[in-house]
Amino acid sequence: MIRFENVNKIFPGDNIVLQDIDLAFQQGEFVSIVGASGAGKSTLLKLIYAEEEPTTGKIYFGDKSLDSIKRKQLPYYRRNFGTVFQDFKLFSQKTAFENVAYALEVIGKTNAEINEEVPQILDLVGLVNHANQYPRELSGGEQQRVSIARALVHRPSVIIADEPTGNLDPVSSREIIKLLLEINNYDTTVLLATHNKDVVDALGRRVVTLDKGKVVRDEAVGKYVI
Repeated sequence: MIRFENVNKIFPGDNIVLQDIDLAFQQGEFVSIVGASGAGKSTLLKLIYAEEEPTTGKIYFGDKSLDSIKRKQLPYYRRNFGTVFQDFKLFSQKTAFENVAYALEVIGKTNAEINEEVPQILDLVGLVNHANQYPRELSGGEQQRVSIARALVHRPSVIIADEPTGNLDPVSSREIIKLLLEINNYDTTVLLATHNKDVVDALGRRVVTLDKGKVVRDEAVGKYVI
């Protein structure tokens, strides 16, 4: 589904962030991408949804090379992905409902479609009863659930989660990972960047380890205990 072929990413000043990356992610996989801060995890994910471009090498989504996608086509390409971040990136002046609805407004959904689809997604993440609350009125775990709902509402084929539990307590972290696993059960690919060893060990799914921009390990670990 997603394939890296000899990808390198070098930032100005000869700062090599990713080196000789050859990876493939299949439809429906749940993959943890781990490594120390600065190992290249976030850059790897940004390359997938074309926020960054490789310096050399090619990245494919299906049979299509990303370098063949014209700039005006990027918004359509990015609809294949839902993104979740450590800091939630919610609009503080919008309710949970409005934060999720915004993702549909920007792609031209009607009010009727929005009013039908948003409650369904909020129900999936367990927040249908918090639809009219603002981020400041929600816990960190609940805010991340809103973020996941917003990422899901346009039915992406891939969820990219960049340190989604980084600001959460252990109980909330566990709940968020369980929710990502539930989403994965619908054949949605989940790519999870994390430094949380406990989460990775508990998942028992495929793990790609980065060290100084290189893939140093690619394997399944542990036992599924979530």
